[in-house]
Amino acid sequence: MAAKYKITITFLVLGILCFLSFRLIGSEIDENDILREPFGLIPIGWLFLFLGLFSFLWISYKKK
Repeated sequence: MAAKYKITITFLVLGILCFLSFRLIGSEIDENDILREPFGLIPIGWLFLFLGLFSFLWISYKKK
């Protein structure tokens, strides 16, 4: 049963890692007063979470 959900778990873990990385990297303001932050990790994290949810629902649907 765990083999079916391997891709789901992978997507969810990647999504959580993206949000965790965003927090750990942090943001800063450089000498030209420009905000530097890894903003791209937020939409990628949401994408992975939604893919994980979608794959879980798809597997559950195919199971029934």
